[in-house]
Amino acid sequence: MDEQVDRLVNKTWAKHQQTPLSKRLLIAVSGIPGSGKTTLAARVTQRLNALWLEQNAGLGSGPRMATFLPMDGYHLTRAQLSAMPDPNTAHARRGAAFTFDAPAFLELVKKLRKPLSAETRTIYAPSFDHAVKDPVAEDLPIAASSRVVVFEGNYLSLGTGAPEWKEAAGLMDELWFVDVDEDVARRRLIKRHVMSGIAANEEEAARRADENDLLNGRDIVEGRLEVHEMVYSREDDEWGPEKQGIVEERGG
Repeated sequence: MDEQVDRLVNKTWAKHQQTPLSKRLLIAVSGIPGSGKTTLAARVTQRLNALWLEQNAGLGSGPRMATFLPMDGYHLTRAQLSAMPDPNTAHARRGAAFTFDAPAFLELVKKLRKPLSAETRTIYAPSFDHAVKDPVAEDLPIAASSRVVVFEGNYLSLGTGAPEWKEAAGLMDELWFVDVDEDVARRRLIKRHVMSGIAANEEEAARRADENDLLNGRDIVEGRLEVHEMVYSREDDEWGPEKQGIVEERGG
């Protein structure tokens, strides 16, 4: 994994150096549930910031140049799911593309695409509170100093379904897709669901993976747009759920 991360960091750093000061570099990392996209996006962001600090040592603990931005916060709320024509299916399939607020996500991307200037202010994105199982509005800051934004989510290279997904993908500078064998993803998902307490045991976790996560995964693969980078996630500890720093109920 480290070799792939190093290559992507070097590529992103070089592209950032060539990007006008008035523009952000937007990168979208997508993949099926359990692919390891969160691990990849977080590590790339961390290493970009470490590299930036190395070259700007005098700035100490000042603002960073890269922001990691998961799309978990764009889950529809439980109340919104309950208001759908078929609330039982909506809740059971939470994590499918139709259970996300695609228009709101597109609005955020459009804000981040606006030219940077002295008047640019911090933009806030929603996060997801796993304790209450709902989004938290305006919780994740994207500072004016953030020149690179690394998005992470299942549907960031989706060309089907709600048109906002494809439009948002078209506004990105880079689309990366984390490719993984479905059996590997399934084993990771089972482990993750038990670790997080979403499932009481492996049998329940397997049912959740088969009846929701991997169904969504097939839609993601079948509807994927052409991407700039295919990243290959192998069956090793570096890509496992304990390395992702999250235990979640989500499809983002």
